[in-house]
Amino acid sequence: MGKHFFAALRRHLNTFLTLMLVGLLFLALRWANTRLDDFTLRILRTGAVYIVAAVSYNLINGITGQFSLGPNGFMALGGYVVALLMLPVPQKQFVWFLEPLIWPLNSFSFASTWYFFGLSLLLAGLMGAFGAFLVGIPSFRLRGDYLAIATFGFGEIIFVLANNLIPLTNGPLGMKGIPELASVYWCFGWAVIATLVVSNIANSSYGRAMKAVRDDEVAAEAMGVNVFQAKMLAFVVSGFFAGVAGGLLVPLITTISPTLFTFTMTFNLLIIIVLGGLGSITGSVITAFSFAIASEVLRAVESPMNIGPIHIPGIAGMRMVVFSALLVLLMIFYRRGIFGQFELSWDWIRSLLTKAAGEEVRKKWTRGKTSS
Repeated sequence: MGKHFFAALRRHLNTFLTLMLVGLLFLALRWANTRLDDFTLRILRTGAVYIVAAVSYNLINGITGQFSLGPNGFMALGGYVVALLMLPVPQKQFVWFLEPLIWPLNSFSFASTWYFFGLSLLLAGLMGAFGAFLVGIPSFRLRGDYLAIATFGFGEIIFVLANNLIPLTNGPLGMKGIPELASVYWCFGWAVIATLVVSNIANSSYGRAMKAVRDDEVAAEAMGVNVFQAKMLAFVVSGFFAGVAGGLLVPLITTISPTLFTFTMTFNLLIIIVLGGLGSITGSVITAFSFAIASEVLRAVESPMNIGPIHIPGIAGMRMVVFSALLVLLMIFYRRGIFGQFELSWDWIRSLLTKAAGEEVRKKWTRGKTSS
């Protein structure tokens, strides 16, 4: 009984420490929102959006071991939902000049308030989850490369539809003038929610079933794991948060077009989760945020530069060359990623502090014994 008591006490303490950490995070965000310039805040918000997308993508690719290449499609669904709901009616009339926007979207829009924006993000997530559900039913009859091709095809279908459904998406012209509602609180709030939800799923019985499917699908099924259910749960949750990420990205940059959600977005997320470590939520969080910062820092390699007498013209896309080279090097020397499957937790921190305290006591005892 005492063992169960201390285990429950440890869980409650972990929850309290997590809430304290979240509170400190939002105090830091309040300071940043008043002290930092707009450019820095935009980088921070972009990093938080990448965290939402990368953590959810790692749930299906890393924890469940299903090679999906379709998160850009789910992000596009969420992005268009938020854009259509939050774009003001006068702006809709101005944007859709080739063909009119379909009814009833042409006659209403949500007010630019926090609760309507929150509702639009929830609807974006539900649209992403619904898309994942529809894609997952036929796709999870496949495995490996065949599953990757099927999910890749879904992303391409969404891209083609976004270009051609002009009465709904305005085609390649997209939409401009979307209210900039994705503040640091919204972006980091959803980053915290996505991280906590995915980490709790990964540490639950559902997460153990997903990991069993990843390690050996046949053995997992033989042990009684509902393989299809485990895959679908991971895919739908991943689709939900991908839709939310797309819904946050659109009001962050205040515009949307089909080119925003091409396969390049999936490639970016794939780099993030592989660099961080497939199956490591901690790795996804840290690498996603670092990726957003590095993307801005590496803009310098795309600008013209002079190295002595040598002039190097600006080459668009050189950032992705750098990231791809890092990925190649990582696959050669650290095949499991930077963090492997390591997870930062309060239990790990306590064990580290206990070990450090024990080492200090041992040193003091050794010094005392030597002096005596």
